[in-house]
Amino acid sequence: MNKELIPQNKEGKGTDFKHTVTLASVEEARNCFQRAYKRMLNPPVWHKLAGSMSASFVLTGEHGDPVDPLAQENDRIRIDIPGPGNAAGKGYDWVHVEMIEDQTDEHATAESIGMKVRACADPKQEKGETAHFFGHEATSTFLVSRNNNEVTASYYGRNETPNADTGNIANNVRNALVAFGAFAGLSELQWNSLIKAFSEPEIGS
Repeated sequence: MNKELIPQNKEGKGTDFKHTVTLASVEEARNCFQRAYKRMLNPPVWHKLAGSMSASFVLTGEHGDPVDPLAQENDRIRIDIPGPGNAAGKGYDWVHVEMIEDQTDEHATAESIGMKVRACADPKQEKGETAHFFGHEATSTFLVSRNNNEVTASYYGRNETPNADTGNIANNVRNALVAFGAFAGLSELQWNSLIKAFSEPEIGS
């Protein structure tokens, strides 16, 4: 695995979550793995998977226009967090899909796919100011892996510090409050629910 996929935590908070399911056969595990990583790469379904109290997500291209395919490197994700919006992002928080590492091989004993996103600017704004309650150094890495008949979904938050130097006092306060909520565990509940849902059976199965 590329070390850049999960950076070192040099400042602020680091968060790790992991959820593993054991399937009855390798074939079932392959199916579960494929379902899980496609959900991971499809941010618009995350709100449904994580629950009604979670944020909503829209996948866009690098210029901020919505796209339909699964996430690719250089895409952006627009985040609508319950509560006051981010002034720098015209009401939204934004992250950049910085890296996708694909090591899928259904014929191998083990396979994985990971996606790292980083706090970024609203691609439709000229200022280039980070539009996220965390600063630009903050990253989130989602990883789905299979080892024989076990499938694991993981989340790694790194360098999570409030974005409190935006030049807008009201936005600084907003970011600090939202970040404090994340530190207090609200985002942890969301990410825990999400990674567990990645490997859940299809509805009706």
